[in-house]
Amino acid sequence: MRLTLYYRENCHLCESFRLALQRLRGELGLEWDEIDIDRDTDLVFRYDSLVPVLCLGERELCHYFLDESALREALETPRSSA
Repeated sequence: MRLTLYYRENCHLCESFRLALQRLRGELGLEWDEIDIDRDTDLVFRYDSLVPVLCLGERELCHYFLDESALREALETPRSSA
């Protein structure tokens, strides 16, 4: 499964979140897609006040700030046992 970062432009929390992910990229082998929620009405409805949001597949891992523990746990735990 791939990580997805839901964000919006000109969001200082989103930029901080992205930088935190980049710091862990090498150590954890992270790759992620970035989706601007303002380009999709359904995503605005779903995540408007929660951005940035990090998901692994359909599973929401954290929002506002990177929860490194939650991310590490999600990457180590197969979805079927979660």
